[in-house]
Amino acid sequence: MRRKIKFRDAIKVSDQAVEEIVAWLKGFNETDAVRNVEADPKFQKIDVDLIWATKKHEYKVEIKGDQWHKTGNFFFETHSNKEKNTPGCFLYTEADFVFYYFIVPKTLYCLPMPRTREWFQSKMHKFKESSTTTPVNGEQYTTVGRLVPIEQVMKQVPGVRKVQLNK
Repeated sequence: MRRKIKFRDAIKVSDQAVEEIVAWLKGFNETDAVRNVEADPKFQKIDVDLIWATKKHEYKVEIKGDQWHKTGNFFFETHSNKEKNTPGCFLYTEADFVFYYFIVPKTLYCLPMPRTREWFQSKMHKFKESSTTTPVNGEQYTTVGRLVPIEQVMKQVPGVRKVQLNK
């Protein structure tokens, strides 16, 4: 299965996800600060979007915004750019958590890393491969990943949390 996604639409989903998750994190009494590091090359290299500082700990967070909630799947990226053979963020992020957020219906899944990645890699071959193409500046790139049932992750990976942000 292949979807075609406009670059500006992907950015819009990503920006909305970051904005809503930052607001949610700032709502906790134990939060000291939330710092967006998306534009920092040091954090881009390790695929981390936010630094979430609490009174007890500092967490590195990668955010994945998604608009395809009706599929019942996560899309775990294995190649961010197939043409350049760039690995997918899910395979190399150094985040403590991947916050996988469906912008509608505002459902957030907090996936502990590297535990979720280790589970995924041990079962990756069982999940259907899918890809999207994104046109940019007259060219396009292909993102490849696996469709992973949300319920399976919830049942098999300890520490995964589901949060409804619109409550």
